[in-house]
Amino acid sequence: MSQIFMTDKGKVRQHNEDSGAICFNKAGQRLAIVADGMGGHRAGDVASRLTVEKLAEFWESAENITTADAAESWLKSNILEVNRIVLRHAQENPECEGMGTTIIAVISTDSFSTIAHVGDSRCYLYNEDGFKQLTEDHSLVNELVRMGQITKEDAEHHPRKNVVLRALGTEEQLNIDLITIVFEQGDVILICSDGLSNKVGDGELEEVLQAPETLERKASYLIETANKNGGEDNITVIILEFFDGDKAGEAK
Repeated sequence: MSQIFMTDKGKVRQHNEDSGAICFNKAGQRLAIVADGMGGHRAGDVASRLTVEKLAEFWESAENITTADAAESWLKSNILEVNRIVLRHAQENPECEGMGTTIIAVISTDSFSTIAHVGDSRCYLYNEDGFKQLTEDHSLVNELVRMGQITKEDAEHHPRKNVVLRALGTEEQLNIDLITIVFEQGDVILICSDGLSNKVGDGELEEVLQAPETLERKASYLIETANKNGGEDNITVIILEFFDGDKAGEAK
């Protein structure tokens, strides 16, 4: 299995409020995390960084995960603990009042991947069946689309497109979406903040993921494209690719 993590502040923002990491537990299993911070005076970066740092710290001491139930249980309990930590930090530091963050966290083993999701960062899967979005945005516009009040096309240009209905670190109670998929040879997982998904369409995302290029080139191209299309937001990308070790990174 191979992986790449890349982040960029974009062309407009002065600071990068996105955070991310790919880290390993004692058994060598991967946890990939993307968090997109929001709220407060420069506090978005505090929320996202604290979230990633704490979850990575917990993962490094985690035992071997062998079942989907164990992966979902680990993600739920530890993300809830991180939620308490971030919320307490905001309460104890007035300059951080109102901060929060999205989170996508993916435990990836040799047989399955389990995704935990809060907010409007996204996780996609590309495999032999095609390309699809695995997560559902916890956003105002997506709720309006789901209720049939606006179309998906309307949502792309809605004035309240950036309103997130669910975020880590904002309330004591946190509802986490959990999804487990079979992760097989040749499958690719893309995790990203909305700085990418708002600027690069599904068709181009799929083209990039299936291209015969290294993961570094794919991630760089996605960030460059988002910036060419405006780059108004921070852009963070993680790509996980399930290939045999002797094949990983071969393509140039």
